[in-house]
Amino acid sequence: MTTGRKVSIYVALVLLAAVSVVPFLWMLATSFKHGPDIYTKVPNLLPVDRKTGEWAATLENYDYVLGVGGLGSAFVTSVWVCAILVPAKLLIDALAAYAFARIPFPGRDKLFVIMLAGMMVPTITLLVPRIHVTQALGMFDSGWGLIIPNVASVLDIFLLRQFFLSIPGELEEAALIDGAGRMQIFWRIVLPLSKPVLAVVTITSFLFHWNDLVWPLVVTNDPELYTLPLALQQLVASPDGGRAYYIMAGATLAVLPVIVVLLIFQRRILQGIAFTGLKG
Repeated sequence: MTTGRKVSIYVALVLLAAVSVVPFLWMLATSFKHGPDIYTKVPNLLPVDRKTGEWAATLENYDYVLGVGGLGSAFVTSVWVCAILVPAKLLIDALAAYAFARIPFPGRDKLFVIMLAGMMVPTITLLVPRIHVTQALGMFDSGWGLIIPNVASVLDIFLLRQFFLSIPGELEEAALIDGAGRMQIFWRIVLPLSKPVLAVVTITSFLFHWNDLVWPLVVTNDPELYTLPLALQQLVASPDGGRAYYIMAGATLAVLPVIVVLLIFQRRILQGIAFTGLKG
């Protein structure tokens, strides 16, 4: 590849990165602005007074959305729901995937095909049955109702199973000869070798449940159980919802944890996306 072509590629990547980052920076800056400072003839990214041009950042928008807007309690709810749900989901999906990948039992392949066929059913069509089951189990309008119905994912089981199949069977056979049990093999051999795909499943699960609006909307009536997307939607629908600085402050609160998680797991995510087997 010639030097000129490399330079053109880097320039194109920088421009694409700028296009992606500028909206976030605009949202972040707007969340610190006073109302009149947003609507100016000449757009200004920085939170400055539109008349004097002096620095005029404020935290009043965050005080409002965290208190009056209810995003403070919703943020806490989203955190503890994801803190319980994501590890529990990862554990259950990994155990199921290991069983489908390594443990022979009657009807294993047929059951797996049936599970995959269930992925073809639109999620929205399963919403009413899920609500009825949640009500029958006494979990409607409760914290457990936000967690228990989501602790397994066929897609995650499929991804984990495919990765587990790429692990050489000789490692498991050697461990069995040495007297290790299935759970010992799972914890000490399979999981340590599966960190890339585990990171991918973790981050995708976190992103989905952190941003999920539909299920909390239908399963909760108590405002104390509102998650962050639901509380943000309620804020937008409120009389103050038309005020851009409140919406931007709420959106910033919703986005920052996602960015932090992506920065922490970015290397593992890239490894998981590019995985083709074990490294030599």
